[in-house]
Formats: sequence, structure tokens, C-alpha cells
Amino acid sequence: DAFSSATNSVREIVGNVDGVQIRIIDTPGLRPNVMDQGSNRKILASVKKYTKRCPPDIVLYVDRLDSLSRDLNDLPLLKTITSVLGSSIWFNAIVALTHAASAPPEGLNGAPMTYEVLMAQRSHIIQQSIRQAAGDMRLMNPVALVENHPSCRRNREGQKVLPNGQSWRHQMLLLCYSSKILSEANSLLKLQDPNPGKLFGFRFRSPPLPFLLSSLLQSRAHPKLSPDQGGNEGDSDIDLDDYSDIEQDEDEEEYDQLPPFKPLTKSQLARLTKEQKNAYFDEYDYRVKLLQKKQWKDEIRRLKEMKKRGKTDMDAYGYANIAGENDLDPPPENVSVPLPDMVLPPSFDCDNPTYRYRFLEPTSTVLARPVLDAHGWDHDCGYDGVSVEETLALLNKFPANMAVQVTKDKKEFSIHLDSSISAKLGEDASSLAGFDIQTVGRQLAYILRGETKFKNIKKNKTTGGFSVTFLGDIVATGLKVEDQLSLGKRLALVASTGAMRAQGDTAYGANLEARLKDKDYPIGQSLSTLGLSLMKWRRDLALGANLQSQFSIGRGSKMVVRLGLNNKLSGQITVRTSTSEQVQIALLGLIPVAASIYRSFRPSEPSFAY
Repeated sequence: DAFSSATNSVREIVGNVDGVQIRIIDTPGLRPNVMDQGSNRKILASVKKYTKRCPPDIVLYVDRLDSLSRDLNDLPLLKTITSVLGSSIWFNAIVALTHAASAPPEGLNGAPMTYEVLMAQRSHIIQQSIRQAAGDMRLMNPVALVENHPSCRRNREGQKVLPNGQSWRHQMLLLCYSSKILSEANSLLKLQDPNPGKLFGFRFRSPPLPFLLSSLLQSRAHPKLSPDQGGNEGDSDIDLDDYSDIEQDEDEEEYDQLPPFKPLTKSQLARLTKEQKNAYFDEYDYRVKLLQKKQWKDEIRRLKEMKKRGKTDMDAYGYANIAGENDLDPPPENVSVPLPDMVLPPSFDCDNPTYRYRFLEPTSTVLARPVLDAHGWDHDCGYDGVSVEETLALLNKFPANMAVQVTKDKKEFSIHLDSSISAKLGEDASSLAGFDIQTVGRQLAYILRGETKFKNIKKNKTTGGFSVTFLGDIVATGLKVEDQLSLGKRLALVASTGAMRAQGDTAYGANLEARLKDKDYPIGQSLSTLGLSLMKWRRDLALGANLQSQFSIGRGSKMVVRLGLNNKLSGQITVRTSTSEQVQIALLGLIPVAASIYRSFRPSEPSFAY
């Protein structure tokens, strides 16, 4: 009877195969039904007596290939095996799928499945069930195919072969021999395998110290109180000392003395010649630049005045109370406005789901938005996460920021939390404390950090900080020192150095960054940044240099150039151009495509290795 068990009790079979003595412990078949787990435990208890006396070198988990189950129905049975025999029983296990010559069933489209697809699907389901039952997601048990039917096709040597033409008997013995050899080699090398049940098998043999150190060396802005939270706008990130000499200059006087300017309509512009259009736009840009300069300097003066007077004479919106007239008017109400839509990809169709997530900007301090997966499937929703940001003031004295992003799809889950709170220590110092959660590989890293920033001289700020990272059972501690120096209004230098230590191992790093701003920054958008980095970990030394420059080309065009190079003489060059006038410049994107096509058709020259 093919549907009844051929083995009624546990028995031991000893034989000789090709000169190799083999001892087999044959066990009765186990039933996957939950109600039959009691009888399964009795059988496994008998098996455990044999395994204690003679530990098996290879464990064969036998199942059928032609089973059409797509779920994890065998998981209770596998967990019973693990609880009785231990999770180590799966370390040297081989999955044997019988009835391997069966015809593949029909797929979802009604056509017969290929033999390779059937084998891959069935193997994946069983391997996944074993990993969950053992609590070790690193397990990847090999799969062997078996076919003992008398009508099975044979080759010229008389050996039974599978539909793919392979002799299953040789493949089975090869897997058993190789697993035995690897097990003996592992015991000779005395490799200490980590606890498979701890953190589901995910742990780092060596903590990623360079990654943690790079995160520590990043400059962080300290949260500040907004005006409606009782803060002072004069305490913004703008260094007002750089504008101490601001006075009424020639630009403002020239703007006030300009004659009236009447903008032209599109029809009027169409009647102008090319030279007249250029002259018109030059005059328009010149007036706009002078106006922006005047508004920017007025804002600087207002911030400096507020910093001098403090917040005692200011209302909740940062404006001076003149003759109490503002006290009679109710505060302006927050009007909800629609947030900008998600950016459409360069190529899209009518099924793009961007329109589904249009929403208004909330009037509260909490901002929630969906997370778009730019590399998702076509015609898919594309949103697999959510991000939440909040700004608040604890006890109306300590500003705090929190930003969390959670991403979840069918296979992976990741979370990123960045939270910080700061406190002012007088006029020239402030302290920051933060708690972060990052996904490192397949583990979660919990980071506690803190730093204190103080201004020791007029143009210099010094920061000292630390961090404690919990990654599984690893604790990494780090220290950093950072110094910011302003040389005039245009040049700024930022230097930082630090070290990260864990498990007796230490990584050292240093960063140096120079920023050169436009003379009229932020009115002028030209900005150049040069960065140098050094990282030493164990015996490896990594050096890197990055150069980025952004500048305007003409009236409606901008260009960003990035250069990167490391000590292994590898790097990249990136040039990005955006324009609202010369649309033909987009044709330059065809150059790398044409170069790639040319290299694919060009025969490569032979290379010789000595």
C-alpha cells in the first residue's frame, strides 16, 4: 500500500556501499497533522535513544516532490522534531524529495510547470520551514532528488536518471560524502559556531566599526525653539557675527533709486527681437537680485535687533508690539495647504499611483508622509513605508526633534529613528542628547549619543561628543572632537576626529571639509565643497577625497559637478545639469548609452595573465 507506512518501528540497518560501511537508522513516517503530534513524539523518543548511542553523520528529511502544498503545513511537525532531537539535528540534514520523476503540475496560467521551477518551489518551501523550526535563518540545507519507481528511465549504465538527465543515486552519495567531510574539517579547525537560537542566528562576528565611526563624525545641528514655542529667532543657525558690518550700502540705495519697472506679458515678449529679449531679462534679473539682497539684509537687521532686545518685547510671531495694537487682533489662523506631490519618474504611465497620496499639510507639529520605493515593480503601489516627523518643546525650554521611518515589504523590515533634544548653556554653549535606531545588515543598532558645542572665540566653535552603540550582544563606544572655523564670510573649515572601540578592536578616523560660498550667498547659489577623509581599522588605511561644486550657467541653467577618489585610485565623476531654456542639452544623456552600445559590439582584445 503506497499510502501506508512501510516501517512500523525504529530499526538499524548496516550495509556496505562501494566499500564504505554505512549504518542507517530507519524510522517510521511522521504525520503532519497537529492531532498526531503525540504519536510523533513517541517515535522521535525512540529515535533519540539511537542517536545518543550513535550520533548520525547525515540526517535525511524525506518528503514528496509532487506535493502541491504552498504553505507551511509541515511547520508543527518540524518544530516537534526540533524540540525532541534538538536544533543541531538540522545542521547536517539533507532534504530528500521522492517521486522525483513525477510529471510537473499545471501552473497559474494553465500551462505545465517546468521541472526546474517545480523543484525550486518545493525546495524553497521546505528549506524555509526548516529555518523557522530551527530558529536559524542561516540554514540552507541541500536538496537531493530520489526516484525508486520500477518504470523510472535508465541510462546506458543501467542507473536510474531523473527527467533532467542526472543520476540521482550518485548525487545523493556525493552530498552525503561532502557533508561528512565538511563536518570533520569543521571539528578539526575547532570553529566555534555562534548560538543558532540567539537573535534568530543573526549576529556579527566583527562589529562594523568604520560605519559606526562615520556616523559619529557627522556634524549635527542642535534643535532650537521656534518663535511659537517661546524661542528667539535671533538664536537661529545664521551666524550673525558674520554680518556685523552690515549697513546701508550702495546696492540698497541703487535699488531705491531705480525707475519703475513694468513686466511685459507673453504677447509683448513675443514681439521683441532676440537682443531686446536678452536686454529685458538682464534688467529683470538685475532688479530681482538687488531686491533679494535688500530683503536678506533687512532680515539680518531684524534678527540682530531681536537678539539685542530679547523676547520680552516680542509677540508670539516675532513682531514688535507697537502701542499694543497687535494685542487687539487675534493671532492668524493656520491655513492648510496641499503638500507637493511625489516626484514622477522620468518614464511613467496612467497607472502611476502618485495621485493616491495627495494630502494637506497638517497644522500640528507632527508630519506623516508615505515612503516611495523608487525601484519597485511597474503598476505597483510603490509605497511600502511611512515616515513621521515631530518637533516639540519639553517644558517649553528644551527643543526636541524626532524623525522615524518604517519600511516593510514581503521580505524585509527596516526602521530608522533619529531623535535628539538640546539645552542651552548660556549664550555661547549648548548640549545635545540623542537616541537613534538604525538597521545594520539584518540587525538593529541602538545608539545613545551626546555632545556639547561651545564658541570659544568669535569665529570658532568646538564640539566634543560620545556615543554608545548596542548591536546584538556587542557594545561599541566612541568619542569625537570637532572644530568649526569661519574665515570671513565665504570660507568655512570643519575638522573632526574620533575613535570607536568594541571587543578590543579600535577604529580611528578623521574628516576635513572646506566650504567656499558665493560672495552674495545665499542670494547667489554658487557653492564649492572639498572633503578629505581618513579611516584606519586594523591594518587597513582608507583615504578618500570628494569635490563638489554647483554654479549657474547663464540665466536658467545650473550645473553640479562631483568628483570622488580613494587611495585605491578608484572613484567617480558625476555631472548633473538642469535647465529651463536649453532643452536640447538633455541629448547629452545619449552619449553614455551610445558608448555602452559601442563597447558591447566591439570585440574585446585578449588579455594574458602572468
